[in-house]
Amino acid sequence: MLQVRGLAKSFASGALFDGVDLEVASGQRVAIVGESGCGKSTLLNIVAGLDRPDRGEVLLAGQRLDFADDDALARWRRANVGFVFQAFHLLPYLTVAENVALPLALIGVAGTERASRAAASLESVGLGALANRRPGSLSGGEMQRAAIARALVHRPRLLLADEPTGNLDEANAGTVLQCLADEVRRAGAAALMVTHSRVAAASADRVLRLEHGRLVTER
Repeated sequence: MLQVRGLAKSFASGALFDGVDLEVASGQRVAIVGESGCGKSTLLNIVAGLDRPDRGEVLLAGQRLDFADDDALARWRRANVGFVFQAFHLLPYLTVAENVALPLALIGVAGTERASRAAASLESVGLGALANRRPGSLSGGEMQRAAIARALVHRPRLLLADEPTGNLDEANAGTVLQCLADEVRRAGAAALMVTHSRVAAASADRVLRLEHGRLVTER
């Protein structure tokens, strides 16, 4: 589903990575680990079309990502990418269901269908009873499960997670990681996660380390 070929990125301080290759299949979760500053988040941003590589290419379902057109990239992200962040990024003035429905609104799904799909997505992560609550009344684990529901509600081909358990205690982290695994398999998305957490990395199907500008297989 996701292919990265010969990706390179440099800054004034030098090369961050050079010649990165990566493949992630549908329904597969791949974790990238590495020291702080090694380029994990930059790599994730390039795969998402939020940053541009110096050279190399990113393909999703065989279609090459064109980094030349900002508007086209934004439309591509809305349709094809779901994001899960460490800080949840749920809007506090919307209900949980309204937060989950946001990606559907951005791609023009009608109101009735939006509500139905958001409700189904919340049920799938065990939060159906909390649909009308505000995010501030949820626990950290519940907020992150709501964020997973939001990330997958529009049926993206690619899910990107940046330290998804960084703000959670051990018990909540375990619940969220299992939920993430279940939902990625159900949706058939290719999932790429960057993390410092060994527990989070161990939950993935494959673990890669970004080291000296290259990806090496840990497991």
